[in-house]
Amino acid sequence: MKSYPQNYIDGRWTDSRGGRRHSVVNPATEGQASEIVLGTAADVDLAVEAARRAFETFSQTGKQERMALIGKVIEAYKARIPDIAEAIATEMGCPISTASTAQAGSGVAHLGQALASLDAFEFSEKIGDNTVLREPIGVVALITPWNWPMNQIVAKVGPCLAAGCTMILKPSEEAPSSAAIFAEVMEAAGVPAGVFNLVQGDGAEVGTALARHPGIDMISFTGSTRAGIMVAKNAADTVKRVSQELGGKSPNIILEGTPLDVALPGGVGGVLLNSGQSCVAPTRMLVHRSQHADAAEKVGEMFAAKPVGDPLSEGPHIGPVVNKTQYEKIQGLIQKGIEEGATLVTGGLGRPDGLDKGYYVKPTVFADVTPDMTIAQEEIFGPVLVIMPYDDEADAVRIANDTPYGLGAYIAGDPARAGKLVGKLRAGAVFVNSGGLAFDMPFGGYKQSGNGREFGKFGIEEFLEVKSVIGQYQPVEA
Repeated sequence: MKSYPQNYIDGRWTDSRGGRRHSVVNPATEGQASEIVLGTAADVDLAVEAARRAFETFSQTGKQERMALIGKVIEAYKARIPDIAEAIATEMGCPISTASTAQAGSGVAHLGQALASLDAFEFSEKIGDNTVLREPIGVVALITPWNWPMNQIVAKVGPCLAAGCTMILKPSEEAPSSAAIFAEVMEAAGVPAGVFNLVQGDGAEVGTALARHPGIDMISFTGSTRAGIMVAKNAADTVKRVSQELGGKSPNIILEGTPLDVALPGGVGGVLLNSGQSCVAPTRMLVHRSQHADAAEKVGEMFAAKPVGDPLSEGPHIGPVVNKTQYEKIQGLIQKGIEEGATLVTGGLGRPDGLDKGYYVKPTVFADVTPDMTIAQEEIFGPVLVIMPYDDEADAVRIANDTPYGLGAYIAGDPARAGKLVGKLRAGAVFVNSGGLAFDMPFGGYKQSGNGREFGKFGIEEFLEVKSVIGQYQPVEA
């Protein structure tokens, strides 16, 4: 069992001021995976003091200096990918094959993109005789989730470093070890003391303390819409910027007449990846009524054939969901789907056959789902797909937009027909015959899916203030 009993503050591993021990549960065995100490508001105060001191000098560094630093972080990170992957597989149940690639590997991709984006970024812009400057916003609190723990950490830390900000990271207490390893990466890379700080903790104490703290200039939050609302309320009294990437219920429109054997596998893979625990997963499949029954049969076969098993074993299987609370929530929503009259195609309640321990969920498909059903509106966050029939493209757009969320939307079929729908979909990203993220493109949502953008130059812009300089002046060389 791994133990991480300290926070990383001001370039040193530091005992918590009044923190308490916290056992992290292995979702595959229901035993103990690791142990941390949950921090306190006093730890936050210490981290803020360190970050404010460091900001005085780090904010004045030039582009080349910050690029060199990010390069060192990349090299230190690569050396720890196996450790990061093992931590993710053990604590949140992502199979090691995926944890080593999509999960841990995303860190290298985000850091590399931050480096490239910084190289091309212009922090000064002339408008006539005047100048617009883009300057680091200050001390930033980074609050990250458990489902893609390293992806979300590095998607924030890379641009934050590029912008010249200092930061305090609070990862999820459900999957905290990879964050502790990342702090070791930052230490090994020689990141100056106070630029990066790690305070482990829960949302109720550390998250609240960060959001309310007058010494923090910005919150960058990824998590549920419910938690995001609380962060924004707690941050309001100090008028700090709050950038949020929240929940999703992404539609996947299969255009009428599109060959199902071509259209379906991508959508199925997008839901089953990470056991459905992805905010941008295409969990609502919209199929023309004429193809609905055929699609339900084919998708049901794919889900039924998906193996479920030990996340520490190599293979194409999916693992458990993260914890008992999430497992019970998913079971409740499956039950709700049955009660509300959806057709259960495959899967259903309980664990998969042969598994009597762990938070494993049967890969589940519902068909004949209508927009008023609970499973069509709520984010399930598990390996559960709902198939919804539509009558024409206008009906498909109406159904697609008929949730509180707007993170992602997917279209499979003729690109020319898809082009007519893109502008009608209320979502921050539309994937046309494509399921993968592009790390140089803005990522974020409409409506209750959030209000910020991450990735590439757009991620850097999130951490900058804009200053007008009226009149001619002699700028300082970067």
